[in-house]
Amino acid sequence: MRRLGVHTSIAGGLHLSLERARALRCGTMQIFSHNPRGWAVKPLPEAEIIRFKTLRAAVNISPVFIHTSYLINIASADEALRRKSVGMLAAEMDRADQIGAEYVVLHTGSASGDDLRAARNRAVTALNEVADIGMWRAGLLLENTAGKRGDISSSVQELSGIMNGVAGPLIAGICIDTCHAFAAGYDIRDSEGIRSLSEEIQEYAGADRVKLIHLNDSRGDLGSHTDRHEHIGLGKIGSKALRRIVRCRRFRDVPLILETPKKKESDDPANLRKVRMMIMKR
Repeated sequence: MRRLGVHTSIAGGLHLSLERARALRCGTMQIFSHNPRGWAVKPLPEAEIIRFKTLRAAVNISPVFIHTSYLINIASADEALRRKSVGMLAAEMDRADQIGAEYVVLHTGSASGDDLRAARNRAVTALNEVADIGMWRAGLLLENTAGKRGDISSSVQELSGIMNGVAGPLIAGICIDTCHAFAAGYDIRDSEGIRSLSEEIQEYAGADRVKLIHLNDSRGDLGSHTDRHEHIGLGKIGSKALRRIVRCRRFRDVPLILETPKKKESDDPANLRKVRMMIMKR
């Protein structure tokens, strides 16, 4: 069965993210493992870890993805920020192993006005530093970005270049976000555009390295470099194109996570319902 889920809140405790995913009939889910807007990371109490693992076994939600803090910027020219980012990423990997999450999803960061090639080299160096810190069961996924000024990984080729520069098993593959790809200039509104993207992935990374698709519509136009997610079918990508992506042969077994807007309680159920129809409809 195709694994479909959403990003669920950990408010009130990590285990409640599982309860929320179960209520939505999700087969997979994505979470933050702590407050993503702060550097402080409190140790996870053993009781909370056990409660999460026990409940997860009962609800059969797999894989579990942790999205890293928004503060991390491993490409930064600010050495203090880069060092903090390396430490935070290692902490995210530790927490993934503690709760048994399979993957950690990372935005590689921004050049912040510096040369893009130099920023990518710093990102590779930082990831190798993380790899030297320890070995984890969880795998790291690098996510494509929308191509706004300073982005260092808005193309598959850029993602692959960073991934291939890191030694050892730290990086398990990539996460493709449909909104980000469209905003970065990939015209995935028709079969030809989807085929072109899938062939680029095959050439530079390998289709088997795609471990997650963030299935989001886009509020911004093609090539707008605007990271603004929209409800499924209500954005500039549209339902027909997203259905083709969901049913693309190369990615038909890749888990899908929705990061669509959550302004009403009915938003997640409505978006999930649309995607379930895409998966089931012949």
